[in-house]
Amino acid sequence: MENVTPSAMTNFTNTEPLSNMPENSVEVQVITIFLSLLICGVGIAGNIMVVLVVLRTKHMMTPTNCYLVSLAIADLIVLLAAGLPNISEVVSSWIYGYAGCLCITYLQYLGINVSSCSITAFTVERYIAICHSIKAQFICTVSRAKKIIACVWIFTSLYCIMWFFLVDIHEMVYANGVVVRCGYRVSRNLYMPIYFLDFTLFYVIPLVVATVLYGLIARILFMNPLPANLSERGNDSVHQGRTNSTVKVSCKRNKGAVSSRKQVTKMLAVVVVLFALLWMPYRTLVVVNSLMDPPYLNTWFLLFCRMSIYTNSAINPIIYNAMSQKFRTAFKKLCHCKGPTSKEKASKLNAPVYYSVIKDSSSPEYETEQEDVSTYNVSAKRVNFPTQTGRATTPGMFNIA
Repeated sequence: MENVTPSAMTNFTNTEPLSNMPENSVEVQVITIFLSLLICGVGIAGNIMVVLVVLRTKHMMTPTNCYLVSLAIADLIVLLAAGLPNISEVVSSWIYGYAGCLCITYLQYLGINVSSCSITAFTVERYIAICHSIKAQFICTVSRAKKIIACVWIFTSLYCIMWFFLVDIHEMVYANGVVVRCGYRVSRNLYMPIYFLDFTLFYVIPLVVATVLYGLIARILFMNPLPANLSERGNDSVHQGRTNSTVKVSCKRNKGAVSSRKQVTKMLAVVVVLFALLWMPYRTLVVVNSLMDPPYLNTWFLLFCRMSIYTNSAINPIIYNAMSQKFRTAFKKLCHCKGPTSKEKASKLNAPVYYSVIKDSSSPEYETEQEDVSTYNVSAKRVNFPTQTGRATTPGMFNIA
């Protein structure tokens, strides 16, 4: 293999090793085009749906979902700036010119870094919401989530500006003609500090933080015998004058809230695990190649690394749909584009009115999978308001943090 300046892993659209393997060119082209179109098509459609269902559905606008929207937009950038240009470059060569080389490389690293920061952000948010439930009511809010997301995008946008000065296009002469590539501006060895900095900031640190925080979340959420305690409290409260129906509703709501938090935590943990696994081949290759001379540039392994990265950006909407009932329902409504039926409208009009001193965080309007309220609702109090007839209205249930 010839020793050329651009490296195949400088950015994901660079396919220099493929261009040096003419005997595999047709086979590699067919497989690359097929997988890229399949993965990018599914990923682009799925991430667009995630953004739409969260922005268009009021009860889906929660702090965790805001971070998932940021992650979806970052994944869209990766698929559009890395996956699609890779198809055209495999077929011919770099056709986007010098400006395209700079901008596409910048967008690739911007999407990659924002996705990593978004994963770290929703991991911290889940930890606060579950392990520090009282503080979460004031910290884990939608407005604060939007500010954090804005800071993430500003930081990564400024951080990735360096790539405007680190890449360039090159004309490489082969036996079958001249091939244009987008790659390194200077020697590959000078880029190792940058790659190790990226490796630390956007892979090692997020995974260490996620491992520690999800361990603490698991200890609180999965090892605390909350339902049994609530049942005992409920049985005691019956003797204090509460009705059995009120106690059952209270326990059912608390069990449902805990179950919802567990389901959301599992879903987000799966997102983190897949992020670690699918990025591991590329990150490992960068570390190994920094210690090897010449670098390891096997054509099929490079293709595997590239497709793993595309898959990581495309698979998250599938996870949401498979593990979240609310996302699944929202996806179906978005696909069908149907308004509420006559029966749904009638049920809303005939629905009983509930009164409470404060908003009920466990009511259907506010109880979402990404709850930013207390982890455990200690006890449900019955509040009766007199009506004109002197009878008590339907009790309003509210939770004490």
